[in-house]
Amino acid sequence: MASTSKPHPPSPELIFDTLNAYQQTAALRGAIELDLFTAIGEGAATAADLARKLKVSERGARILSDYLVVIRLLTKHGDRYGLTPDSAAFLDRRSPACMCSVVTFLNSPMLTDNFRDLAAVVRKGGAVHTDEGTMAPEHPVWVDFARSMVPMMGMPSEFIADLVGSESGAKWRVLDIAAGHGMFGIAIARRNPNATIVGLDWPNVLAVAVENAHKAGIADRYETIPGSAFEADFGGGYDLVLLPNFLHHFDAGACETLLRKVHAALKPGGRAVTLEFVPNPDRVSPPTAATFSLMMLGSTAAGDAYTFAEYDRMFRNAGFSSSQAHAMPGPETVIVSTK
Repeated sequence: MASTSKPHPPSPELIFDTLNAYQQTAALRGAIELDLFTAIGEGAATAADLARKLKVSERGARILSDYLVVIRLLTKHGDRYGLTPDSAAFLDRRSPACMCSVVTFLNSPMLTDNFRDLAAVVRKGGAVHTDEGTMAPEHPVWVDFARSMVPMMGMPSEFIADLVGSESGAKWRVLDIAAGHGMFGIAIARRNPNATIVGLDWPNVLAVAVENAHKAGIADRYETIPGSAFEADFGGGYDLVLLPNFLHHFDAGACETLLRKVHAALKPGGRAVTLEFVPNPDRVSPPTAATFSLMMLGSTAAGDAYTFAEYDRMFRNAGFSSSQAHAMPGPETVIVSTK
């Protein structure tokens, strides 16, 4: 029997919501700046409680909190607000996993301004502010990245340290390309007292990585190579080369050029470890990995979010024998490629 259900008529709701989606960013940023999530975690459960604790208007506290409930960052029962598992873990400053500092980088005008005229970006096929976008030499955005993104990188850096077998205690030499904050190499060095880490990045960014190495107590095993990954001399004899969140900034040809250098710098049997947003072959799922390509369109000259098949081809063209993808908690994928 044929279905008698009628299709839903067209609705402008999605269009309206999408054009107003900037308010989601503003609401989250405002709540972080006010420490609203921490206040709720400490027991300020009503709008009146929040107004007193945060020294804001009760009307403002109510409307912002209700909005955060709608976008699934708070719960509400009666007039009482609560934290969700995500906001408790990542937005309450008492949590060891708090990542409030990432707003400094992810909402930096140096990034958000890239999307003020997306039509122009699409016409050009890449960033419109400069020919190189955020990959211009010594771009100051990467110091912001290094200082603010450590909390977001804690989970993937520990996952990778486990995945590569850091607890073995083997005498490793590890190259961390575009080291930034340095946490990927530092996580390995903390687990393996016989690992030496070599961080490569612009000099102003490496200063942050060196600070973090001192804090972690591994500064005596942390070396640096200042400069561009495409121009600097890597040296050789590495057991591991780390490529965290780097290849997506470039086109496939540039990636293969870099990967040939990586291949040459590795010992026989050495491994390259890549952390990336990897969409499915349809390029529209899963959502976070798939939409990351728009970030690259607006902020780089030729970057993209590549599928695993595309990465596998790049590594094979560069001389690697095999690559394996490893799913991890969160939106990114780890790819381990063997020389």
